[in-house]
Order: sequence, then structure tokens, then C-alpha cells
Amino acid sequence: MEFQIRVAGGLMVGLALLHVGFPRYFEWAGELQPLRLINRQMMYVHTLFIGLAVLLMGLLCIGYAPELVRTPLGRVVTLGFGIFWLVRLVVQFFVYSTELWRGKRFETVVHIIFSLLWTYLTGLFFAVFSH
Repeated sequence: MEFQIRVAGGLMVGLALLHVGFPRYFEWAGELQPLRLINRQMMYVHTLFIGLAVLLMGLLCIGYAPELVRTPLGRVVTLGFGIFWLVRLVVQFFVYSTELWRGKRFETVVHIIFSLLWTYLTGLFFAVFSH
């Protein structure tokens, strides 16, 4: 399990780093321009903090896998991580519209990859908690 926790940590670090490119990739400079300043800034700030939270989760998994697997506190932390990723998985299917990916090759591949990632992370952290 410790190896899987470290793998998950590496995946989360990579995911966190992807957040750096969101403003450019999603063309926020133009797309968000019609919004009020507070709403534009909230998009950037919330993206920063989600990216930071995912980065810190990843670093915790890489650096403290034995503690996460073997201690009661570690297992409670993994429960929290499992809940986080379960909610993200639910959002993938019940909040985002299928119009965003259906019939679009690249977007469909991304949807599938991230759905699998959210499922893997959810299952792993719940498995560690219940172990």
C-alpha cells in the first residue's frame, strides 16, 4: 500500500502542476473579461488554492506513506482524501455537462483519463482507511 500511496502522491503533484497552465489553456484573460473583478479574481485564487491543496496532499503521500498507512491518524487523513476525491468523481459525472466532451476526441480522452484517476484515488484512499 505504501508504494501505491507514493504513486498517488506523484500523480497529485503532477495534477497540481497542471493547474499552473489553466489560465492560458482555458483563455481566461479573454473569457473572464466580462465578469466583475471579484469573480475574475476568485477564479484565479480558487484555482491556486485547489492546486496548492492537491500539491500538499501529493507531497504528504510521497513523504509520509508509512505513517498514512500504519497509524490511526494517517488512516483518518486518508479518509479525508478519499472523501475529497469521491466528491471530485461525483462532480465529473453530475456537475460537468456531457456537452463539454461528448463527440470531441481529445476532450473525451481527457474525461476518461481523469474519471479513472478520480476513481483510482478514491478507491486507494478508502482502501487504506479501511485496512
